[in-house]
Amino acid sequence: MGFIWEKMVRPVMFSLEAERAHELGMMALRKGLASGLFAPRSSELPQGLAVSRFGLDFANPLGLAAGFDKNAVAVDALANLGFGFVEVGTVTYEPQPGNERPRLFRLPADRALINRLGFNNDGAETVVRRLSQSKRPCVIGINIGKNRTVKLEDAVANYLRCFELVYSAADYIAINVSSPNTPGLRDLQQIGALRELLLAIIERGNELSDQKETGGSETGPRRKPVLVKIAPDLSDDEIIAIADLCAELGADGIIATNTTVSRKGLRSVNLEDIGAGGVSGKPLTQRSNRVISLIFRHTQGRLPIVGVGGVFSGEDAFEKIAAGASLLQAYTGFVYGGPRFAVELLTGLARILETEGFSSLDAAVGCRSDGQFFEP
Repeated sequence: MGFIWEKMVRPVMFSLEAERAHELGMMALRKGLASGLFAPRSSELPQGLAVSRFGLDFANPLGLAAGFDKNAVAVDALANLGFGFVEVGTVTYEPQPGNERPRLFRLPADRALINRLGFNNDGAETVVRRLSQSKRPCVIGINIGKNRTVKLEDAVANYLRCFELVYSAADYIAINVSSPNTPGLRDLQQIGALRELLLAIIERGNELSDQKETGGSETGPRRKPVLVKIAPDLSDDEIIAIADLCAELGADGIIATNTTVSRKGLRSVNLEDIGAGGVSGKPLTQRSNRVISLIFRHTQGRLPIVGVGGVFSGEDAFEKIAAGASLLQAYTGFVYGGPRFAVELLTGLARILETEGFSSLDAAVGCRSDGQFFEP
């Protein structure tokens, strides 16, 4: 099956404009063509990779990052390809078209993408309605952001409206304050602004849990987990301050990291023609690993980390786990690797864990967070 993707399907897809190819791929997933042809047999998926974090049980640590299935049209099909969780979105309260096309670009020489999609999505209400029809074969996260037309001073109210709509449909909610493609959004990573937003979200989550959940523990129903997705372009002091704030307010984890605005080290020659946007893929690998390691060491492993950025192989996955991530997400690696990406990565990861002598994935988390993997 890998031969079919590499020699037949990918060349055709990569001959098309990137967003058009993505749309065709999503159509194939919706119709069951991709998952029907490429879905792994149960015997192909390695055992022993289950992990539990923030009250949720994941069949394996590999998730599909937000941005791929923005509108929750193919969650079941994606889970059938082997992903342990799928994060849909970024979803906004009101639907919006995003930025003008073209806005998604491949950088094959760098095994990377540049996107300036701008939170194009059908809106929270529509996404929730679609998820109500899902068989929910895996953990489902919903990534939420601010509408482009909303001023920063009104951002908290806009996030809250979106949060309230998606709450019942999500297993966890990711707060996106780090996309470079909505003007001013990254300003919400400043501690004062983030404190106001995160405090409002967590308080509202507690209220919604009390109203809608049943069968809670002696201490009451459990709020849906809230994670914060941060940029890789922050300083160490800013990252530490965000980690401290998350711990103080009771956020359930950090997703590290979003795309980078840096073009350092890229080999592609058409960057000026492409223009602005966030870079994902292999150029982000070491940058995100360093952020993961910093958070893990600073919090002494007490704050769960979802590692994102340049995950293409079992080796990449292991490096992020060794840095301190207990869950992983991929996007660009899936675009380049195709429908067999998840099963091949998980097989490679399981092989490495066995070779390195780890009895479980949990045992490997943070084992090399001292930074020996990372460039200075």
